[in-house]
Amino acid sequence: MLKNMITQELITLNVEATDWEDAIRKAATPLVNEGKIKESYVDGIIRVVHEIGPYFVLTKHVALAHSRPEDGVISGAIGIATLAHPIKFGNEDNDPVKYIFTLSAVNNDAHLQALSDLAGLLDQQEFYEFLDNAKSPEEVMNYINAI
Repeated sequence: MLKNMITQELITLNVEATDWEDAIRKAATPLVNEGKIKESYVDGIIRVVHEIGPYFVLTKHVALAHSRPEDGVISGAIGIATLAHPIKFGNEDNDPVKYIFTLSAVNNDAHLQALSDLAGLLDQQEFYEFLDNAKSPEEVMNYINAI
């Protein structure tokens, strides 16, 4: 379930970033700080983009940043970051990215229900409008808990 993988501490709003790598690092920092992933996991996300491109820019303005569990997952979690200024990741169809969801999954199956829940939210324009207007991580957590 989505609400079991997100905590208020994993949500950052209006992040200032200079480029896509900076955006990934800043979006993932709460997961590192909360002991959900190691810094090596963030490096893994960036390495894979350099190797094969921004495959995780899933839809307009949305990135689901992730790497392989062995790159440094400690426990399953999803972080939410909104960018103050959208950033190009190199995905012609879906750039620029404004919303980064950082996923840490302990294996290939444990996160599937949470991703299904998240996909439902990503289909709703009102979710993006809510994120754009949210004033605090607590507000976002209350929204997710109310689903």
